[in-house]
Amino acid sequence: MKAVLATALALGLVGFAAADDKKADPDGTWKCETDIAGQKRPSTLTLKREGDKLTGTMAWPDKMESKITNGKFKDGEATFSAERERQGMKLTINYKLKVEGDTLKGKAEVDLGGESRSFDIEGKREKKDK
Repeated sequence: MKAVLATALALGLVGFAAADDKKADPDGTWKCETDIAGQKRPSTLTLKREGDKLTGTMAWPDKMESKITNGKFKDGEATFSAERERQGMKLTINYKLKVEGDTLKGKAEVDLGGESRSFDIEGKREKKDK
């Protein structure tokens, strides 16, 4: 009886996690702001989910756009990388974002000459015009 109860509980938790994952939908275009030394820097993130894989782009105001790589979505959390070029240096920025409804929050992390820096990032999903 205990084994049956434990199995039912485990299956219920897996089903709950899957349902929660569906509720947190990363698809769409997100207007984001990254807090860099007290300054809010805008960017536009476009995401498309296929199972637990994410594809998309990250665009910045200087007209630079990068395809995201290593995109994953699990338990309401999006993780991916985007490459950015600044002053002749190529930087890989790693993102870890929690999606809740039409908002996302998390961290962007970059290695600058052997020193890791982390920045807060927030975003809101753009509403589609009907």
